[in-house]
Amino acid sequence: MNESTKVVLVTYPDSFRLDEGKSLVESSGTTIIDSYQIVKIFTQKYLNHSEYGLGAGKAEEIKEFVKQSKVGKIIVDEHLTSKQIHNLEKLTEVPVIDRERLILDIFYSRATTTEAKLQIQLAEIKYEMPRVRENAKLTSGSTERAGKGGMGEYTVDVKFRDLKRQMSFIKEKLQDARRKRNLYLQQRLKTGMPVVSLLGYTSSGKTTLFNLLTHEQKEISSSLFTTLSTTTRSLKINDTGLVVLLTDTVGFISRLPTYMIEAFKSTLEESLAADLIFLLIDCSEKIEDIRIKYTSCWNILDELNVDKSKVFVILSKSDNNVPQERINEIANDLQILNPMIISSKTGYGIRKLKTMIANNIVKVTS
Repeated sequence: MNESTKVVLVTYPDSFRLDEGKSLVESSGTTIIDSYQIVKIFTQKYLNHSEYGLGAGKAEEIKEFVKQSKVGKIIVDEHLTSKQIHNLEKLTEVPVIDRERLILDIFYSRATTTEAKLQIQLAEIKYEMPRVRENAKLTSGSTERAGKGGMGEYTVDVKFRDLKRQMSFIKEKLQDARRKRNLYLQQRLKTGMPVVSLLGYTSSGKTTLFNLLTHEQKEISSSLFTTLSTTTRSLKINDTGLVVLLTDTVGFISRLPTYMIEAFKSTLEESLAADLIFLLIDCSEKIEDIRIKYTSCWNILDELNVDKSKVFVILSKSDNNVPQERINEIANDLQILNPMIISSKTGYGIRKLKTMIANNIVKVTS
C-alpha cells in the first residue's frame, strides 16, 4: 500500500476553483508513488502577492500549521515564480508545488505513448527554462568553470544551453511523429473517410461516449486527465452505410498556460482537423461551473485557431436528473440554439447524435 503524504492546499475561495484544486491534488495522488492526503485547505482571494504568492499573514498561518501537523508538502493552486517558491519553502521548511508543476506531474505519470511523453518533456523544459537564471540568483555559491581562452561561464549558462539542446532534440522527434501522422491523414483523405472529434473539459464524458459508440474499453475515471493521447476508431452510422473515424483526446482545463497548449498542439492536430468537432459539456454541474468550463474550452479553441463552423455543442450526462428547465437555462446562458442532449449511461440521444453526424458529414463532404 502506498504511503500517504500530508499536504496543505492553498487555493481561491470560490467553489469552482476550490473543487478543481482538490481534484487536481487527488488526481495526482492516484498516479505518483506517494498518495496525497489533504489535511487542510487555506483560501485567499488573491494569490499574486510578490513575496510568497499568498499574503505574508497567510504564509505565517500556514507555517504554524505545517509545524504542528507534520505536513510534507504545500500545494499552491496558482503559478508561482521560483522566487516565490523559494521564499515559501524557506519560511515553512517544506517543499512547495505550484499549479503548473502539479499538472505536469499528472501528465507525466499518465503518459503512455511515446509522443505524449515527448510532449510532456517539452512542456517540462518550457516550465524550467525561465526559472534557471532565477534559481541561480536564489542559491548561493554560483560557480564559474573554465572555458576556452580562459573565459569563464556560469554553470547556469551551461544548464540553459543544455535545456535548449534537449528542446531541439525533442522537437525533432515530435516533427518525425507529425510527419507520420500527416502521412496517415493523407491516406485517410484518399479513402474519403470523414473524421469526427470529441473535445471538451476534462471529465466531461468524452471517453464514456467514445467507448459507447466504438465498443472500446478505454479507462474511465473521475480523476482529471485520464486521457492524454489521441485514440481513433471507426464508427458505423446506423444503417446508412456511412463509416467515420471517431477520435478522443486530452481534456481541457482552465488556466492552462500557453506553453502547455503549444506542447500538446500536435497531439490535438488530428482532432482539430476533423470534419466535425463535438464539444462536450457536463450539463449536470452548477451553471456557474458550466459557464467557466465552456469559456475555458472556447479560449483554448480560439488559441488553436479552430474553425468554429465545425464545432457543435453536446450537453452530456443528462442522466443525472437534469430537468428540461435546467437544459433551457444552460442553453440560454451559453447562447446555444437547439443543443444536442445525450446520456452515454442510458443511451438517451445517441441515435439522434448519429443522425446528426450523418447529416452534417454529407454537408461538409458534398
